[in-house]
Amino acid sequence: MTPAASRRIGSLAASISGFMDFLTLPHMQRRFGPASCDFVFGNPHEPVPSGYVEALQKALVPQDKNWFAYKLNEPEATSVVAGSLSRQRGRRFTADQIVMTNGTFAGLSIVLNTFVDPGDEVIYISPPWFFYEVLILAAGGVPVRVDADRTTFDLDVEAIASAVSERTRAIIVNSPNNPTGVVYPAATLQQLARVLRAGSDKSGRPIYLFSDEAYNHIVFDGGAYPSPTDYYDQSLLLYTYGKTLLTPGERLGYIAVSPTMPDLPEVLGALFIAQAITGWAFPVASLQHALADIEDLSIDIAHLQGKRDRMLTGLREAGYQVNKPEGTFYLLVRCPWPDDLAFCLALAEQDVFVLPGSTFELPGYCRISLTANDEMIERSMPVFRRLRSRPAPE
Repeated sequence: MTPAASRRIGSLAASISGFMDFLTLPHMQRRFGPASCDFVFGNPHEPVPSGYVEALQKALVPQDKNWFAYKLNEPEATSVVAGSLSRQRGRRFTADQIVMTNGTFAGLSIVLNTFVDPGDEVIYISPPWFFYEVLILAAGGVPVRVDADRTTFDLDVEAIASAVSERTRAIIVNSPNNPTGVVYPAATLQQLARVLRAGSDKSGRPIYLFSDEAYNHIVFDGGAYPSPTDYYDQSLLLYTYGKTLLTPGERLGYIAVSPTMPDLPEVLGALFIAQAITGWAFPVASLQHALADIEDLSIDIAHLQGKRDRMLTGLREAGYQVNKPEGTFYLLVRCPWPDDLAFCLALAEQDVFVLPGSTFELPGYCRISLTANDEMIERSMPVFRRLRSRPAPE
């Protein structure tokens, strides 16, 4: 490996070192035990939605000689997505505006490699999903961190406006937000759109909005979900089915290009090239064949909300400060000790596993995944109560 390559790999590794270091701690290997209460990631601990397995089985039966051939953005899949989005969003999407992906992870790589030139700045909101920074760096961009409002966790639009420069090429917005659970309101998104239009006009080149909507179907209390893409023309919606179906190992998602995107044919052509060079980031044949049968499937949102309420009530009664999520399947909890890693390791010693806030740029907090099953929740509550009353280690 050349010195330049070594430095590049080192820079990428450093941006996710906290996250990776935590995962490799000896304590974390115990979270797979039969008595563990695993709240670390959005992994399934309950059966998949009814009909999902049957849809995959049906899709595995070949209907012609090309059934398992190389797949691109297959019309049978893109048409399903376009029709569904048109019904949900009240504006018309067409199949050619849909770019199929291996989930949002690949989708972000595709849009960053399409629009970001070396040295371009990409704004992301903190606390973030773990991989925003490293994906920006991998595309040759310069990550620009902007903190969300630390009281409400809404977007701090004034701070975003201050961060916009002539080198700003894009912003990544995640709503409902992981890890805070906040759904950004329409008024905030309208303000954001004004800032992006003003920044684009000033620099003479567009600032693109990458809207990470992995959780846009997981909204609680009957709340509305305003998409950031509804307010800004130069936007791309990124979605993965792995959250709504709780099947993160089945990599299926899409990028939907705004119907009002300027230079739409050129953008779509560039995205297609990026799909190919990002490791052939088209979903496998069977998942595209199955999409018509799984598009309307979902985990039980009411059950998920019930788990949210059970943990929210139990933790607050124990004295924890907990942010009430409007969406996603996470709880953001203020740790009772200053050192969030020490607190999370103390929980792990009693077989309760959560993610420390320092892994997602929010020291002093931890994140709890509500995809844990009901038994895990009940077993964990006495542990949370005991730890809350224990003084922090010296």
